[in-house]
Amino acid sequence: MSGSKSKNKGNAFEREVANFLSKTYGESFVRAAHSGAFIGGTNNHRKEYLSENQVKSFKGDIIPPDDWKHFNAEAKSYADFPWHLTLTGECKQLDSWLEQLLDVEDEGDLNLLFMKFNRKGQYVAVQGKLTWKADSCILYSSKQWGDWIIVEHSNFFKNNTDLVKSYSQTPSQKQNN
Repeated sequence: MSGSKSKNKGNAFEREVANFLSKTYGESFVRAAHSGAFIGGTNNHRKEYLSENQVKSFKGDIIPPDDWKHFNAEAKSYADFPWHLTLTGECKQLDSWLEQLLDVEDEGDLNLLFMKFNRKGQYVAVQGKLTWKADSCILYSSKQWGDWIIVEHSNFFKNNTDLVKSYSQTPSQKQNN
């Protein structure tokens, strides 16, 4: 297997998330074979000459079905995570992931951050500006990226499977008005 162990671990988690979503929704989700950097940051102008499907294939880590036009997701798998810094609103690790996620978002996107940490579980972070259901959660108020709700992965999808699909097919801002 070529590539670094950490890159391979990240790629495997992206495939795991895509497979989970495919199984959950009965539709095809696939791991993007490249980074969102192709259309992110200073490369945002590339969206002007790419088709909608081309943009979708360069956005985030997971390519959703065609009718999920407002789906934007990143998947991160790490050995550890500084949970205590979520209480200060200054968790540099989380902020860098949110920046990467939001760097390629389009207006109305549902932005999902899937996270997996060794021996600590899997989690989903979603923007607090939308309505979500959770049995328990952590509120991360980033000074740079606003309010985010972090929920254990299986709990999040137990309570929000239909909302994720709805927000992904209809612009998210209109859902909250």
